[in-house]
Amino acid sequence: MSVIQILSPVDGSVYAERQTASAEAIARATTAARDAARAWRTTPLADRAAQCHAAVDAMLAMESEIVPELAWQMGRPVRFGPGELRGFEERARHMIEIAPAALAPIDPGPKPGLLRRIERVPLGVVLTIAPWNYPYLTAVNSVIPALMAGNAVLLKHASHTLLVGERFQRAFDEAGLPVGLFQNLVLDHDQAASILGSRAVDMVCFTGSVPAGRSMERAAAGRFLPIGLELGGKDPAYVRADADLEHAIENLADGAFFNSGQSCCGIERIYVDARLFDGFVEGLAEVARGYALGDPLDPATTLGPLVETSAADFVRGQVDEAIAAGARRHVDAAAFERDAAGSPYMAPQVLTRVDHDMRIMTEESFGPVVGIMKVASDEEAVRLMNDSDFGLTAAIWTADEDAALAIGERLETGTVFMNRCDYLDPALAWTGVKDTGRGCTLSALGYEALTRPKSFHLRTQTA
Repeated sequence: MSVIQILSPVDGSVYAERQTASAEAIARATTAARDAARAWRTTPLADRAAQCHAAVDAMLAMESEIVPELAWQMGRPVRFGPGELRGFEERARHMIEIAPAALAPIDPGPKPGLLRRIERVPLGVVLTIAPWNYPYLTAVNSVIPALMAGNAVLLKHASHTLLVGERFQRAFDEAGLPVGLFQNLVLDHDQAASILGSRAVDMVCFTGSVPAGRSMERAAAGRFLPIGLELGGKDPAYVRADADLEHAIENLADGAFFNSGQSCCGIERIYVDARLFDGFVEGLAEVARGYALGDPLDPATTLGPLVETSAADFVRGQVDEAIAAGARRHVDAAAFERDAAGSPYMAPQVLTRVDHDMRIMTEESFGPVVGIMKVASDEEAVRLMNDSDFGLTAAIWTADEDAALAIGERLETGTVFMNRCDYLDPALAWTGVKDTGRGCTLSALGYEALTRPKSFHLRTQTA
């Protein structure tokens, strides 16, 4: 066993520390989960729904504790903390409500002398490995539907946000879930890999980096273990000549800088029609200059620190490299008192004169910086938007819905937005292509990965 510390980006202090589970505790947890799953799968769906709704209620009742706790753990300004819980509730309630239809047996149609149907049955035990950047939103994507589908769930949360896992445990305990059905485990990377390698679980839902996703696949190699992977993005936006410029500036600034740019579906590169380019750049830079970088516990703060200093220095390195290669910065970082090398506090940045030979336009940044390029046509925009190893979301800003649909059909991405970005609708499939990963969460389709089909082919006896 070892100790995992939460080092707060607010001031570098140790906010909390937890001991990892022992091998014996992990074995007990997986055994208890499998036992609980056998009983839970026979529990009526309405009863599962009632307990999951109760868990959501219990989580929402903790808001006053959760909001400052989030700020201390990963730097989210307190003024935005309640928004994560609203999104948590939206996703959870939606997946609970659609479960009866999504899990209903499929009738292939009548055939004389035969009774035929396909049922969706639970897998058994689902391991959710959740990230720190949206620690409630990302975890709920699989936790609630896995339980609604009749599975048991083990949750391993990121080391930066270990206390979020404890909040989930408390909520499910208060809701009266059967013992062992949901368990929060404190694990290091090797322990998580060992669980995959031993096939102690029946499904893994992982959200994190591309290298970590590859580690998941290596750990499960040869085990035929299904793994859902959401591994991030370098999400583009395209501002067409007919776009509402003011609206595009306002929303794309939020898409690029909210959560200090630490969003897998945040906007990291923007392509703007030449006719709007100058006005868009100046408008976006003006919005960026207006952010209040500071202590996330201060209600006036609109931009908090990145999760750790190394993350901020990585993004600074991308920016400095781009500047050295000819890029132009439009925000004076010196105007932001907290911004400094060797600090997790980083000012927002807008770059032009960038191209796809620069890491800032091709490599995931996960920070408050966005590069902007001028384009002359839809064709050029599509080519550049698709020139990426990632494919999570893409946003098009236009007054022409038909044009957005036509462009969207050509984009290599999991979700296409028009006149919005950086949002997840739980009624739609959340998925990606290329290095963004594989699999699907949310929507009715999200239940398919958390269950397996079972066919019934019954021939009636004849006299």
